[in-house]
Amino acid sequence: MQQTTFTYSDYEEAVQVIFERTSLRPKIAIILGSGLGPLADEVENPTIIPTNEIPHWPRSTVHGHKGRLVIGYIENQPVMVMQGRVHYYEGYSMQQVTFPIRVMQLMGIETLIVTNAAGGINTSFSAGDLMLIEDHINLLGHMGHNALIGPNDERLGERFPIFTVTYDKALREHTMRVARELNIHLQKGVYLCLSGPAFETPAEIRMFRAWGADAVGMSTAPEVTVARHGGIRVLGISSITNISIDHQDVQRDVSHEEVLEVGAKIVPNLMKLIRGVLQNMP
Repeated sequence: MQQTTFTYSDYEEAVQVIFERTSLRPKIAIILGSGLGPLADEVENPTIIPTNEIPHWPRSTVHGHKGRLVIGYIENQPVMVMQGRVHYYEGYSMQQVTFPIRVMQLMGIETLIVTNAAGGINTSFSAGDLMLIEDHINLLGHMGHNALIGPNDERLGERFPIFTVTYDKALREHTMRVARELNIHLQKGVYLCLSGPAFETPAEIRMFRAWGADAVGMSTAPEVTVARHGGIRVLGISSITNISIDHQDVQRDVSHEEVLEVGAKIVPNLMKLIRGVLQNMP
């Protein structure tokens, strides 16, 4: 049976294996969502570590998530890029889903740039847009599937963390400046996290829009919750790979293949944006 909960020593064991493979000690980590894996190819002088060689690291079962750590440089910044993530809908526990974040914390990561593919709920969005995440609605977490449920290890974070400012304000402002300088159209909004794997019904989309959600997806919030619990500051960017359908009279529906295809087209702009952010990281 696969391990579903972890101890502090489990995280340390994974860190040790990573540090044995590279002399770099990056302070910045980047998580790549569906269709965004090609960004890892931009890393210079890379050390590539298949995650199946790291103790306790969960294995991705979803097409478009390779399951590799790529450690090297982007814009002269040492970075660790996580090429592919695991999701709750794959059958993993929340502790497994967020295991990489705890490892990052013990590695000394101070800033996490998290990306995802998301469906647009805001009617002003278009497929192919980028959205700066200003806040999130962790519906999955508040339905009893929160990665912080269970015994709390004070070495990792306090029992009752505060999430008033989840996505770092200075990083958000910096990213907006970079987008303007690069003439990249950057939307802003609230990301809603669901469990998946099913796409949403039109009635659900209308409800989520009424709640104030601008985009919806099946990741990110658990990772961000654990990152903030561990004192890591967070920048979040969603790639709007499809527009969520809010009525039943449609000629065609959304598919995972479409998400991957549009995600790949977004990569050049996302890469330019991330490069610009890294050049003068506040």
